[in-house]
Amino acid sequence: MCGRYAATLPPEMMVELFNLLNQIDFPPRYNIAPTQPIAVIWEQSGRRTIQLVRWGFVPGWVKDPRAFSLLINARAETMKGKDGVRRPYYIPMADDSPMVFAGLYATWSGPDGEEVDTACIVTVEPNLEISSIYDRMPAMLQGEAVDLWLNTREIDTRAATQLALPLPPGSLKYHPVGKAVGRTDADGPELIRPLTEAKLAAEEVKPVKPRKVVGGGDQHDLL
Repeated sequence: MCGRYAATLPPEMMVELFNLLNQIDFPPRYNIAPTQPIAVIWEQSGRRTIQLVRWGFVPGWVKDPRAFSLLINARAETMKGKDGVRRPYYIPMADDSPMVFAGLYATWSGPDGEEVDTACIVTVEPNLEISSIYDRMPAMLQGEAVDLWLNTREIDTRAATQLALPLPPGSLKYHPVGKAVGRTDADGPELIRPLTEAKLAAEEVKPVKPRKVVGGGDQHDLL
């Protein structure tokens, strides 16, 4: 975790919530997958902007991104420097307020001058409710922590690590969803609707066919 997430907050609400200088118009997404564009916010000289970047962190020192394993999550404990098939869950805030993920970003520059902005989601140990379904969870920022995380002028890495903490118990809720979220071409509000007991049982008994691998790089969570 986190290998999929939804982003449904209207662009104008993003501007208001984070006091942004610009607005990017993008449709609601219910199944954002690695390598797809994600909306990120950063602050430079006290000015906050939102941009679309590639989900999949590529450090600037990498010579060939194709040879670099896809890095979509980074452990908060090692920011300085459960295998197997899992049941997918939709996990919103308990009060349905917007989630704010802590993230890292980098701009990769190629030999021909091309540039690609990339990002990954910071993860932490799970809180009480999430520990029953996953062994990691995204670091979620609330209140003053949002301002401090974005303030890279005055907050160094050591201080930022102290901001990336599990949410208190009772902050989140969750329900099982269909395994269709595993398809990167799937999208729509039906993907985050709770599964009925009948559909959940039907998915659990379906045989899993072996997949053939046809080249390409590996995808890894840095967990």
